[in-house]
Amino acid sequence: MKLSRTVNSEEIKRYNQLAHTWWDPTGPMWPLHRLNAARTPFVEHTIRTKLRPGANIERPLAGLKLLDIGCGAGLLSESMAKLGASVTAVDPAERNIDIARSHARLSGLDIDYRCAAIEDIDAEPFDVVLNMEVVEHVEALPDFMAKCCSLTARGGLHFVATINRNLLSWLVAIVGAEYILGWLPKGTHQWRKFVTPEETAAMLAGGDMSIVERCGVSVNPVTREVKIGSFTGINYMVAAMRHSG
Repeated sequence: MKLSRTVNSEEIKRYNQLAHTWWDPTGPMWPLHRLNAARTPFVEHTIRTKLRPGANIERPLAGLKLLDIGCGAGLLSESMAKLGASVTAVDPAERNIDIARSHARLSGLDIDYRCAAIEDIDAEPFDVVLNMEVVEHVEALPDFMAKCCSLTARGGLHFVATINRNLLSWLVAIVGAEYILGWLPKGTHQWRKFVTPEETAAMLAGGDMSIVERCGVSVNPVTREVKIGSFTGINYMVAAMRHSG
């Protein structure tokens, strides 16, 4: 894939090297497995309440077109497909997409995986756009977010999950997680690329969106349990709806 202005070549190299570990819940990607167990209910509940009240209990996302940006090897993509969504998933790391396609076949899931940068996606807007644990890894963030917003249909939902930028997030997400506990490889995150909730809200507003749901995400350092709460000082998630007209 030809690299774009939003893609960092060092990030792609790192994730291509880790691609084979994505589906091992005890391997280097275990934090994403724990996060996925928390973010999937958040996404499902928000869609049910804001977009699809009265949806089918077993397949509440049936009939919805969903785009998963920076999908990795498909952890969240598969969760969304199992809930009934028609999923298109993109990632600029070729090995990630290879693993994702292989795992989807084994799982009997029909997911449209593409090795591409976000600006390469030229499609009709999606009902739901997932932008989860991605924005802290991209270049030209305002351009990236503007494109993500444009790919969200009028009246549709755009989810963003990322890390706040403050002293506490540096201590916990970088010093603690990467250097003390060794939960993540050193260099996984750069503090300067973390994004405050206010910055996220401003970029979403620039894309004609309003935040309709938000929450904080925390990890217990002893049990490694991930919980959803109100504290957004470190990890947080928001859902924004694109205005209808």
